[in-house]
Amino acid sequence: MFVKDNLLNRLAMCVSSWRMQPGLTWLLLLSFMPWGTDSMPDPRQREALMEQEVSREVGGRVVLNEKEKLLDGKLYQMKRQEMEAPDFPPAMHFFKAKALIDRSPVFRLLQKMPKGAALHVHDFSMVGVDWLVKNVTYRENCYVCFTDDGSVRFVFLSTQPKAAPTCSVWVLLKSLRKKHNTTELDNSFIRNLTLVTEDPDIEYPNQDVVWKRFEQAFLVAFGLVTYAPVFKDYLYESFRQFYMDNTMYVEIRALLPLTYELDGRLNDREWSMRACQDVVQRFTARYPDFIGARIIFTVHRGLNATQAVSVVKEAIMLQRNFPDIMAGFDFVGHEDNGNPLWYFKEALGVPEELGVHLPYFFHAGETNLEGTAVDQNMMDALLFNTSRIGHGFAMPRHPVVKELARKMDVAVEVCPISNQVLKLVSDLRNHPAAMLMAEGHPMVISSDDPALFGASGLSYDYYQAFMGLGGMTSSLATLKELVLNSLRYSSLSPTLKEKAIEALLVKWDKFVSESLL
Repeated sequence: MFVKDNLLNRLAMCVSSWRMQPGLTWLLLLSFMPWGTDSMPDPRQREALMEQEVSREVGGRVVLNEKEKLLDGKLYQMKRQEMEAPDFPPAMHFFKAKALIDRSPVFRLLQKMPKGAALHVHDFSMVGVDWLVKNVTYRENCYVCFTDDGSVRFVFLSTQPKAAPTCSVWVLLKSLRKKHNTTELDNSFIRNLTLVTEDPDIEYPNQDVVWKRFEQAFLVAFGLVTYAPVFKDYLYESFRQFYMDNTMYVEIRALLPLTYELDGRLNDREWSMRACQDVVQRFTARYPDFIGARIIFTVHRGLNATQAVSVVKEAIMLQRNFPDIMAGFDFVGHEDNGNPLWYFKEALGVPEELGVHLPYFFHAGETNLEGTAVDQNMMDALLFNTSRIGHGFAMPRHPVVKELARKMDVAVEVCPISNQVLKLVSDLRNHPAAMLMAEGHPMVISSDDPALFGASGLSYDYYQAFMGLGGMTSSLATLKELVLNSLRYSSLSPTLKEKAIEALLVKWDKFVSESLL
């Protein structure tokens, strides 16, 4: 008994020491195990190992107060009931699971939870498409044409638009609605603006098909959202929808396309940045507890090297002219089919050559093509000192990259629903981020393109992460660390970050108290 008691004391010391030196604990723990003996393991030894595992998870070192412990117990029971049900939403495609999630008590609780920041969302896919169709397309001077491949395009002009290639004659939508069933017409537009379908496995048999449809939906929205008056209204509505989902800050991956006026005149990217500033100011004036938004200027990774140099220089100029709202730079698009980051090394080295700092927020590792040039994007992102890694789906396959990211404190932006819909994983219990969550890797939860997936805000992705990635081990402490991470890893200044976290904790305490009533 003395030997076992002594072992337990040393195990306890290990668990305690991990909080100061996590890298030493496992090796020490192994050295104290009674290898080669036939004795029955002491249950306390097993408990010590389990405690060690829990302490490493996201939220494992978060200390809950008494009220939080009560809510955690309530949440645990709710979660267990849902996980024991025959249909478990994270194991199903989101398009089929959404109706179940909407009825979930856990989901309804998460909707009320303050979620801090959305750090990975794209400009043309933040607002529910119902708003685009039932508000924007009913405005005056909206024209529509139907493409050869069964899609649609929109434009606002004061006169009849010129014919477009591979498109029918432009028709004033107001006139078209007088000749057709309005509900059916609107539903057809909604189908073109989202990926939602009754049988996604049949409709999207592989990644190439779903990505083609994904990028097609952006083209449909393009003519609507880039109309200058709509551009501002769309931004305002996007903030409103995220705010109503209890999100207090947003960082938008924005293409900043040239917007246009009713007479066809074009506005440059500086106009778009000023418009963003104006909308943020108007929204925060009405909703003072909304901290604001910042822009991560993005370009498609299909650019050639010369074009990339030009856009990086433009990004530097935008950051110089709009330091409060411009957060940094990124490449977007299907990673498997686009140029890898290393291809753009000359362009990405321009800020250093000019003696300026342009923060990077690279999409990287949104792939399952192990061993390819694309699969090295996460390593190159870190070499170029990225602030965060978008998706990082391939991270667990790269132990050196994972260790480096942890040492550099570079968070992974995990977007569970996006990864599932775009066919990287079918059952979210098998998502690689589950391993990152179990290891306490720096991470945040975001929603990528919620409008295209029939989702909204952040709550659906939090549900999938909490239930699917975390399983029964994730708890209220997990959620608390994730929402705090969303502000810790934001691009806000240290002063604003501290104020934001203070405000979030006030909201969090209110949420906990009200959830216990």
